[in-house]
Amino acid sequence: MTVLIDKPLWPAHNTLWSHLVSDSSIEELHAFAAQNGIPRRAFDLDHYDVPEARYDALVAAGALPVGIRELVTRLAASGLRVSGKQRKHG
Repeated sequence: MTVLIDKPLWPAHNTLWSHLVSDSSIEELHAFAAQNGIPRRAFDLDHYDVPEARYDALVAAGALPVGIRELVTRLAASGLRVSGKQRKHG
């Protein structure tokens, strides 16, 4: 399993946010998140939204920092990506 994280660039709620994904298994992503104290409510169908304050700790715990393009490409290649259309019809 590889857990990937992009740089915190997404503004909301007075902070910047990163996306945390797995390129192999949602179950393993949930396990990584739980081991690192990320609440399940931060899960959004195929990724976790994590605040900038958690970025360094998640990288130290084993999340691989990648750019957003690589993150999306690897998530799509894994078959785990939920498209915008699927999100709307959820």
